[in-house]
Amino acid sequence: MTTPAPFDPRDTALPRLGQGFVWQDLSVGQRLRTYRRTVTETDLVNFIGVTGMLEAIFIDASHDGGAIAGRPVPAALTYTLIEGFILQTMIQGTGLAMLELVQKIHAPVLVGDSIEAVVEVTGIRPTSKHGRAVVDSRITVFNQHGRCVMHYDARRLLAGRPDTGA
Repeated sequence: MTTPAPFDPRDTALPRLGQGFVWQDLSVGQRLRTYRRTVTETDLVNFIGVTGMLEAIFIDASHDGGAIAGRPVPAALTYTLIEGFILQTMIQGTGLAMLELVQKIHAPVLVGDSIEAVVEVTGIRPTSKHGRAVVDSRITVFNQHGRCVMHYDARRLLAGRPDTGA
């Protein structure tokens, strides 16, 4: 067995697994789908513990939630789970900043629901410096029944391909 060749961490010719898209790899109208994930009681408890969202509807399983049957989770938890998927795949290493976010909640998400999203690129505007671009997208979140539970429009600053100079 031979010894592997040394690795130079500055070697940019070697593709990086999990690297997100640079803006030049995206096009207006392009649609991408995230994985689906089931929201668990542990997710809810951990999120409440970190954020301090101690609203009775979220912390008391026997609370009479009124119009919402089941164990609802904060919309912020739903949003962050989807953003986690987007970060780990679409913008890992290329996302530079979240510039703007406009969100609308359509239906509650409950413990036990499975959520996924469709990301549609709605705009790309290259900036004048460093090959970056402002990329707009519409993220539509669905539950396991195909019902839209949330959508949000995000404006992000994304890196460009370093070798283009554009």
